[in-house]
Amino acid sequence: MPTHLTTARPSLREVPISSLDPSDTPVLRIKSEQDACTALGLLLNKLDKWIDEIPPLPTPQRFGNLAFRTWGKRLETECDALLRDLLPEAFHPSIPFISPYLLTSFGSFTRMDYGTGHETSFMLFLMCLTLLRFLPHQPPVERQIVLGVFVQYVKLCWRLQDVYKLEPAGSHGVWGLDDYSFLTYVFGSSQLQEETEIPVSAVLHPPLPPTNLYFMAITRILQVKSGPFHEHSSQLYAIATGVQHWSKVYNGMLKMYEGEVLGKRVVVQHIPLGGLLKWDPLPSTPAPSSFGTSGAPLPQRRLHNIGYRPNGPWQEFRPPRAPLRPTASTALRPTAYPAVVPNAFAPPPAPADTHIATEGDDQASRTSGES
Repeated sequence: MPTHLTTARPSLREVPISSLDPSDTPVLRIKSEQDACTALGLLLNKLDKWIDEIPPLPTPQRFGNLAFRTWGKRLETECDALLRDLLPEAFHPSIPFISPYLLTSFGSFTRMDYGTGHETSFMLFLMCLTLLRFLPHQPPVERQIVLGVFVQYVKLCWRLQDVYKLEPAGSHGVWGLDDYSFLTYVFGSSQLQEETEIPVSAVLHPPLPPTNLYFMAITRILQVKSGPFHEHSSQLYAIATGVQHWSKVYNGMLKMYEGEVLGKRVVVQHIPLGGLLKWDPLPSTPAPSSFGTSGAPLPQRRLHNIGYRPNGPWQEFRPPRAPLRPTASTALRPTAYPAVVPNAFAPPPAPADTHIATEGDDQASRTSGES
């Protein structure tokens, strides 16, 4: 993912800021019905119209209107049909590998929230379309993807957040960069890398012209939050007052995105992998506890009372070799012999009496008792 993001550097740097003014906001330019970016724009337009068809319900909740689940259910039902209309017939076999990223791009329909993980899912969706060569790997197309498709996606998500009152997913509060988005700052600072006339501190003097994604994201924050900027957006305020050049802002945003989004397990654990995007694990070393002091592997101890994986955690989970014991004290205890199950929670047994009683001993006991 970071490699894919870095490919946007030259393409966005070539976009002159002077060519964008408030009357020429970055929006999708429709050129032809055959244009891939145009087709994506039409798909997002259709999803935007669904919001008008599914109005919010009169519920008292502060966050999460239940109508968002209806919107999400419709997306789940029609997702494959939308992708069949989007992609040529030759790409239809890849739809099962692409649809999970589109389904997770607009928030969680269960928790009714939205965050940077869902934003990343949409970028992975675009990445899959690029790997399929549906989106050509060319600088003009990449500029159109960011300044057209991605901007339209961000505006759609803003409307979903406003209409259905979506809760921020994993928000860091005033100490976070943004409650909902991150890539808007990455791409926006990339647009401003070569800018010398607009200082970084310009964000402290609204209103800001929507000439780049960075200013658009700051304007969005000023619309949805109240209070002093340095209180509700302390990180953005620190960047505006402590960083002098936009190139440093961009490089810092990339590192922060890799660390705070791609490097967080709570975020990436929800990203589906397989098919076009596969997990490439790092070489792992065996656990130190599986080796003795001499370096030789210790005898393998298996959990006979539950299933086990004979060759490591990545292998298939095999069924148990013996029936599960009914007690919790023995169900998870490894044993050396399948038929013997120790019970550590029971009291220790009484010491065995090694004295063997005989008939003479019994007679002596009775005689001593009578006396």
